[in-house]
Amino acid sequence: MNARLIGVIVVGLLLGAAAAIAVFPEARQRLLPSAAQTVSGKALVGGPFSLTDSSGKRVTDKDFRGRDMLVFFGFTSCPDICPASLQLMSTVLDKLGPKADRITPIFITIDPERDTAPKLDEYVKHFSPRIVGLTGTPDEIAAAAKAYRVYYNKVPNKGVPGDYTMDHTGIIYVMDANGDYVTHFTPATPVADMTAKLAKLL
Repeated sequence: MNARLIGVIVVGLLLGAAAAIAVFPEARQRLLPSAAQTVSGKALVGGPFSLTDSSGKRVTDKDFRGRDMLVFFGFTSCPDICPASLQLMSTVLDKLGPKADRITPIFITIDPERDTAPKLDEYVKHFSPRIVGLTGTPDEIAAAAKAYRVYYNKVPNKGVPGDYTMDHTGIIYVMDANGDYVTHFTPATPVADMTAKLAKLL
């Protein structure tokens, strides 16, 4: 075997190992155990947004600095996940007592076409006067959803021309007073579990 062929094989093996380290966590842990133990980083969830609250006032993410946030993306015509999530948030805040005053619960619509500010205001107040409803232009909503890694998509109702529903991510994000991601919950999280975890974080 000539030297050139040996060189090609060695380079190929090195490139394969590098790819495995980059793509597969298991390979990274086996080949670079010390690095795997020390690597840390901030979750890429959350970021700047500029929206309109349910009273018609323009707000940005900076308006909520200094307070923790519970952030949920949904829409007022949602039949299940959205009301379940908002009811969970409301119940947990009630159970937290005075500690809940440090939290701003936020509901961001993914259906600005139908969710006007007045409609959003009526909807969130049905669950709790604490909840801040936010809407905006389609581009503003898309930017906020992208920052929070939220998926949503309009799904036509085949049985009713012009009608539609929305598929979307069903996660309640917990953001700290600096707007950084802390943890998240789902609508299926037991009230006691979410209350206990938030109480420890506050």
